[in-house]
Amino acid sequence: MQRRKLVITHNLEQNLLKEINEIIPDWEVIAGKDKEVWQDHVKDAEIIAGWKKGLEEYCLAPDAKLKWLQSWSAGVNAMPLSQLESKGIFLTSANGVHAYPISETIFALMLGLTRKIHTYVKNQQAKTWHHANMNLEIHEKTIGIIGVGAIGKETAKIAKAFGMRVLGVRHSGKPAENVDGMYTTAQLDEILPQCDYVAVTLPLTKDTRHLFGANQFRQMKPTAFIINIGRGEIVVEQELIEALQNGTIAGAGLDVFEREPLSAESPLWDMENVIITPHTSGSTQHYNQRVVENILIPNLKNYLSEEEPGVNLVDYKKGY
Repeated sequence: MQRRKLVITHNLEQNLLKEINEIIPDWEVIAGKDKEVWQDHVKDAEIIAGWKKGLEEYCLAPDAKLKWLQSWSAGVNAMPLSQLESKGIFLTSANGVHAYPISETIFALMLGLTRKIHTYVKNQQAKTWHHANMNLEIHEKTIGIIGVGAIGKETAKIAKAFGMRVLGVRHSGKPAENVDGMYTTAQLDEILPQCDYVAVTLPLTKDTRHLFGANQFRQMKPTAFIINIGRGEIVVEQELIEALQNGTIAGAGLDVFEREPLSAESPLWDMENVIITPHTSGSTQHYNQRVVENILIPNLKNYLSEEEPGVNLVDYKKGY
């Protein structure tokens, strides 16, 4: 009788593999980043952890055995959601793994823009001693967190250390700790004029695609900064470029873009009021450990008990 299979499309530390094997000692566990390691096994895999482009031709075939897919990322918009749903496959995300590193990046970008760190780094490289008209501070300003999930909540907590007023947007509109005022997405126009910083932490769905465009930038203060660590397609990039060029808003910290890598021809590269990071805001030395111990293993225990995976189960209708 063929053993049940779990395929992990990432390289894992031995201690994490040991933890997994102890829970499913009778299963065959295949783990490795290289396609050659797992491509002959995914068709027979009951569980796959980590989505890779091209996997659908194996794991969504009529005779495939896939029952549960654990994403290695928080966003699932790049996956064939309708096909997964039609086959009744459980899908769980890595939501929550990024709360610490991404909230740190949000503040790195906010503080960098506010205290002109990026300008001073350029001046250092040119051995130029110049004040650069730096006069802003972050304390007691207002931040709007557009998407109060795990990342948004951690960002709100840190904001309180700076004495900031925190406004939030979430689909449900339910209150959250450290958020002084909560709004729904339909009330975005009400929150934007109040904010000195707007941090976009939303997933990409049909409802959030191009949520930010020229109209939203006009509603922001000309002294306000936007930080986008969600998905590039949430913002109409050309209209953001125009808003930055025209002084409609003061600046931007951007980790995500409509097309990645960002084209060398993009005007964003050369803007003094923009800081760019290459979609690395979630990178951390603890990533694999958090996915395995906080999400995969608890879900695996549920699955073995013939229950739905309870952590981060994706609602196909919402898209997250």
